[in-house]
Amino acid sequence: MKASFFTEEEEGTISQFLKDGYVIFSLKNIEGLNKLRNQLYEIGVNFLNLTKNPSLETFFNQTQDLVPVEQLNEFRVTLISHLAQHDNTRPLVYSLAKSYLHWLIGNELAMQRSCNLSIQLPGDSSSLLPVHSDVWSGNSPYEIVLWIPLVDCYQSKSMFILPRQYSVDVYQNFKQYSHLSSEEFYEAIKDNLVCLNVPYGKAVIFSHTLPHGNRINQEEETRWTINIRFKSLLSPYGTKELGESFFPVTLRPATRIGMSYMKPEC
Repeated sequence: MKASFFTEEEEGTISQFLKDGYVIFSLKNIEGLNKLRNQLYEIGVNFLNLTKNPSLETFFNQTQDLVPVEQLNEFRVTLISHLAQHDNTRPLVYSLAKSYLHWLIGNELAMQRSCNLSIQLPGDSSSLLPVHSDVWSGNSPYEIVLWIPLVDCYQSKSMFILPRQYSVDVYQNFKQYSHLSSEEFYEAIKDNLVCLNVPYGKAVIFSHTLPHGNRINQEEETRWTINIRFKSLLSPYGTKELGESFFPVTLRPATRIGMSYMKPEC
């Protein structure tokens, strides 16, 4: 029997990720998640300047009653700017999934510079993300996406993904799909797509080599999610390079010494 260097929990997570290309897991730092959501709530209600502030639950799940579609992008950009201005945002987001990131990528990580915030109102077609793989537009296949719901995400209030076993089959026979539009490609693979059920307090790590996206939110509640990319620091980069799009977050001392080593000249 081959000896394993992983714990039973690590083995289970790794096996699940290799099989499906994604894992759904419970966040260990719920206090951190609540803090992040409270920060967004405070800046959001200040932006809206309402006569009476809504409850936290109403603000996030019934955003369609507070923000007109034509104001949504300005609202979202304001919140993203707030996240970017706070030095604690990225360490906090990293802390939410630290163990799983280490298990699936390693403990020397590069992190995307900016957190992405998605807000999808019910019935709004302006926030659609057609089926795609980020690698098709130049991202490294070594990257993963950490996807964190700020509300319960289910059915059309969530995202869809093509599990790895089906993605491999699509890529091996891609000539039959390469001429299709995004919508035609979606129709061709939709029977094998999985709509992720991710309640608040859980998150997803997925390989963005897999086709994924979302549809019009047909539920009665607004979808709020944060996503950010991570990768092994020393793995190959795509068009999104270290320095410009990524920065090192857990560079170990031996690597620092190795990277600065200069071979003496004889």
